Order: sequence, then C-alpha cells, then structure tokens
Amino acid sequence: MKITFLGTGSGTEPQPGYHHSSFVIEKDGAVYWFDAGETCSYTAHLLGVDILATRAIFISHTHMDHIGGLPNLLWTCRKLNLFVAPRLSGQRIDVYLPDLAVWAGIMQMMRGTQGGFELDFEFAPHLVADGLVYEQDGLRVVAQHNEHMGVPAPGEAWRSFSYRVEGDGRSLVHSGDVRHISELAGLVGDGCDLLLMETGHHDVAEVCTFVRESGWAYGRLLFIHHGLAVLADREGERQKAKAILGDKVELAYDGLVVAL
Repeated sequence: MKITFLGTGSGTEPQPGYHHSSFVIEKDGAVYWFDAGETCSYTAHLLGVDILATRAIFISHTHMDHIGGLPNLLWTCRKLNLFVAPRLSGQRIDVYLPDLAVWAGIMQMMRGTQGGFELDFEFAPHLVADGLVYEQDGLRVVAQHNEHMGVPAPGEAWRSFSYRVEGDGRSLVHSGDVRHISELAGLVGDGCDLLLMETGHHDVAEVCTFVRESGWAYGRLLFIHHGLAVLADREGERQKAKAILGDKVELAYDGLVVAL
C-alpha cells in the first residue's frame, strides 16, 4: 500500500504549504480517500494519483477542514471521466460519512453545477457506524466513534470517527480528530504498523509520552492535521517528539509519500 498525504494542516487560517486534511491509499491500482479537505483532488491530480481509480471515500467527520474538498473531488471524478478517460461508466464509488444530511446538501449543490451533475456511474453514500464498514479487494476498514464532536443525545448517532485500515498484511490507524489519544486504544488493539495522530487539538510531547507509556505496539507514529504549535515551530515540535520516541516518530507534510 502507498499513502500520499494531500493535506496535513488543521482548520486554522490559511497557511503556506499546509492544506486541510486528506490522504489517499493506493492498493492494487485502486485509490481510497480518507477525509477530503480543500484542494484534495487538485493536489492528488498534480501528484499523479489516478483519481478515476477511486473506489471509496471515508470521511471522519463533517467539519469543513475534513470535508470542504469533497464536492470538488466528486466534480473532478465526473469531469475526468467525461473529458479525459471514460473509465467509470457503470461503476460505483462508495462514500462513507457520519451525517447523511450533509451528503444531501452536497448533492443539492452539485445539481446546480454544470450538466446538473448527471453521471453514468454512481456515488453511493453510506452512514458510518462502529465496526466493519468496508471489506473489498483485500482492503478492510473498521470505524470507531470518538468524542471530538461530543457525546450524542440518546437515540442520536455519533458524528465523529477514527478508522483502522488493513491490507496486504499491514495496518494503520487514522485518528481523525479525537478528544484524547486514548480513544484509539480499541483500534490499535494488538498493534498497528502506522499510527496517524492529529496535532490540531493536542500537544505533541503529551501524545508521545502517552504512546510511550501506553505499551501500545506500533511501528511508527506519524503526526498529521497540524495545529498552531507545529505551524509556528515545526522543527522545535519535531525535536520534542523525537526526544521521547526517537526514530519511531515523524511529522507529515503535504506531498509526503509513505510505503506501508
């Protein structure tokens, strides 16, 4: 599996070199998206990601810095299929998100753009819930709710999720946005090869200390979704992390490619 980070910034004011959260996993010629922040499809296309190979899109939660680029991603799929290479005809792209009312709003907007957003392929929305959400073509995705958007009232659904992804005998855990890193314990389980943790709401040194003391089995910790502390002093925060976890930790950046 190959991971390309399209945006590693959080929802701050625009920062040079840091777009909002998004990365793609490429496996056996298929592309899977995790979050869809601003310019994600633009960046992916320029980096050589085959957008027409998209099979599924997974949204952690519907805050703008995680979903603001989704309408453009959908539009780009349609445009490339129409004018570059008509390869999606008759196919289905699954879209997983925690709020289908948001999807309905996106579709209303898309129908107001060129061609009424008519398609000869399908975007199929699915409501994310705890447990196995996707298992196709050797890729397995498990979702677990977190408290980033609070605890829902009785009878209401959770609105923020983290994901565990498994394929080719390898695994990663994607935090999305979380209240505390301890919420990822169930997804880390007996271990993961790559742990992706956000810094937008957390102190890098505190996270590293928790991971060191938790006893979690992990191959590498990669910080993403960077908050103001990292944006103000990236190298200083990087050195704090390495003083605690050494070579097992690094800070991601837009355009980073990781083989897993």
